[in-house]
Amino acid sequence: MAKSLLEIGLDFDDWPQRWMGLPEDIPYGEEIVSIFMPFAEDLLSKGYKDKTVKKHIDNLWLLGGELIREVNMDPDLRNKEALVLLLENIGTYGGPYCSHLEADEEFKSFDSTCRKLFKFLQLTKR
Repeated sequence: MAKSLLEIGLDFDDWPQRWMGLPEDIPYGEEIVSIFMPFAEDLLSKGYKDKTVKKHIDNLWLLGGELIREVNMDPDLRNKEALVLLLENIGTYGGPYCSHLEADEEFKSFDSTCRKLFKFLQLTKR
């Protein structure tokens, strides 16, 4: 039987507050989390090892933080739905530049997660 996200120690509940730079980031962060959750659950349902799922979740954490940083840099972006902004930042090439990454392996892992998320969103027509 597949484990739940909570069973492997993954909880998205505090992410919007942890990403927050400004109070108005919280609702936007909650919207981002609502997009990430089905993807994370799909990873679990496919039988990936816990370590692999956690790595993808870590990369989602970074991606969400980059999206929040982007809306703080350009407040007009808050008028876009989070899904639209997300799809403008990920694709078959990977994801946006992430300033928190240093090693090539970290960038490759991050881009891999972004590609998987993009494919998932395309398949689910979300």
